[in-house]
Amino acid sequence: MLPLSVLDLSPVTSGGSGPQALRHSLDLARHADALGFTRYWVAEHHNLPNIASGAPEIMVGQVAAVTQRIRVGAGGVMLPNHAPLMVAERFKVLEGLFPGRIDLGLGRAPGSDPVTSYALRRRQDNLSDDDFLERFQELILFDTGEFPEGHPFRKIRVMPTDVALPPVWLLGSSDYGGQLAAAVGSGFAFAHHFASFDAVAAMRPYRERFRPGRWRETPYAILAVHVVCADTDAEAERLATTVELNFVRRAKGEYLPLASPDEAMAYPYSPIDRERIRQNRERLFVGSPGTVRARLAPLIEATGADEVMITSMIHDHAARKHSYALMAAEYGLPEDEVAASQTAAVSATE
Repeated sequence: MLPLSVLDLSPVTSGGSGPQALRHSLDLARHADALGFTRYWVAEHHNLPNIASGAPEIMVGQVAAVTQRIRVGAGGVMLPNHAPLMVAERFKVLEGLFPGRIDLGLGRAPGSDPVTSYALRRRQDNLSDDDFLERFQELILFDTGEFPEGHPFRKIRVMPTDVALPPVWLLGSSDYGGQLAAAVGSGFAFAHHFASFDAVAAMRPYRERFRPGRWRETPYAILAVHVVCADTDAEAERLATTVELNFVRRAKGEYLPLASPDEAMAYPYSPIDRERIRQNRERLFVGSPGTVRARLAPLIEATGADEVMITSMIHDHAARKHSYALMAAEYGLPEDEVAASQTAAVSATE
């Protein structure tokens, strides 16, 4: 059985609100937990009107608190935006509260535009340098306590001291993240849903060059994909118009709330817009469960993915939940009947 997981951006939709998007994330997390998904990751983005959460560590705690067994993590923390000590503290606290259920995914991109990135980092050093490796090393040394003699951070103890950092995953949309993950012995997650880099060229070398490390003895690669699944191909195509318009707007620097299918189908697309949609379809898997699985299978085999992580930017929350339910059934995930009944009870009150 291929493990399936969820990547959630807490999308804001037209006619909706930010708080509603956050509540929908918690509802979707309970749903995914009941359906048998392996993990639920939340992303870090800033200054985007269509993304409700810029604080993944807060959402990780909230999601973990309303679920029972699913692993919960950041997919990921954009390390250039944060002091490594703060990241270590927050995720050790999360691991202490929810032992064995937390993942720490790390990325080197800012997750925002240059001005917002500057605002996030302006009271830190090295504003213009790529200091990801330095920050990553510092984060690990805060966990191990192995700063060298004479180092000013050697006496700092990250609380709680009797809790280790949760497993670290390196994220990437090129081969850089995979190469680093192979070198340090961590898991690797590739962002096929927005990457222009070839997934095979990023994921295969990771597996081939992997060296056992403190987090893993063997390589483990997650393939993150964008899926829109419905009962029929026609219905899935209708729902996917939301994604298509969102992509067109992003290409123009417009980050508006997700449009409904009716709004998307009424949009006056230019020939350039249509070409962008056509190109983006290579990164989008749309259709009934059988159609999606048939399209995903060659990519999963070619990349050697150990797990598939699904993001679904669908306008209607019920349709989004149904998309995940269809994928869970198609891949035979083991549904938790107790969690399912509790999820249904909570959803009925919302």
